[in-house]
Amino acid sequence: MSDQIAVPKPIPYTIELQFNPLYECLNSLHTYICRPSYKKIDLDPSWAKSIEEQLPTKFAERLAQTGIDAEWRLIVLLVYCCPEETPEQFVQWIEQMSIEQLEQLIAQHTSLPTVSIARLRSRILILFQQWNQYYFSQIDPQIVQGLQKESQYRQDMLKQSNDLSIFIDEVTHGIVFEPQAECKHLILVPHYHFKPLNIIYAYNSFMICHYPARFHLGDSSELPPYEYRVLRALAEQSRLKILKYLYAGPRSFIEIVRYLGLSKGITHDHVTKLRSAGLLHAHIQGETLTVYSLRTQAIQDLPYMLMNFIEHNDSQ
Repeated sequence: MSDQIAVPKPIPYTIELQFNPLYECLNSLHTYICRPSYKKIDLDPSWAKSIEEQLPTKFAERLAQTGIDAEWRLIVLLVYCCPEETPEQFVQWIEQMSIEQLEQLIAQHTSLPTVSIARLRSRILILFQQWNQYYFSQIDPQIVQGLQKESQYRQDMLKQSNDLSIFIDEVTHGIVFEPQAECKHLILVPHYHFKPLNIIYAYNSFMICHYPARFHLGDSSELPPYEYRVLRALAEQSRLKILKYLYAGPRSFIEIVRYLGLSKGITHDHVTKLRSAGLLHAHIQGETLTVYSLRTQAIQDLPYMLMNFIEHNDSQ
């Protein structure tokens, strides 16, 4: 499902909301193979381990060797280009495509990296057939239903928006897409598994941003993870110093490192936690993060968020 409108200046591209189950199959697989991010996402730390125990040994070993590389970017592109909506249909579509057809399709949207299209095709078939069989086909149906509702909600919100820069900021929880001459189209896709992180891919004339959907399947009496994350992010002096530093204006990561006087690794961890909490704007050109700035509205919303939780009486 999708909805598209032209975006007036100063945002020189169109915006489109998309979602179908194939996208979340892709993003759940991305989440599993992106091991460095396990500590940054909302899923329970035991999630990946429990899945690994269900996978055939050979397939688990293949996934352990799979990374987010140039071939993965082409897989994402083909998922976007696929006219079908389910993993099973995607596999059938790829099987029916010749090597020449895949090459031509990819070349329309991005410079072809030095990869074997035949190997890429084989890789896609194995990954999606087995991942869908052993994991995605068995996930809680509320996840897909929640993402469908999220996409529809954002489509309705987009139609009514008077300021599309604010709309993008709200949906992505703080991403600022800096204008690029070649970029004509921004596709926004909600995801569940990789929350609270955004995943961005830039191609010749468009970008795809898989953004964290803000719905929670857990205990309704508890503060949702995306709100609890804000409170945790603020409970550290260095992070408060970063917020104060950015109040004066946008700063690069290196400028923040110099200001704090800490290592790049420690500073990166602090910045990541602030970004995950939606307290910073991340300014993006293509797939490159340029500077950070303070997300003032998120700071101003803090007392309302907290009081809304405190005043809600679950016993009523």
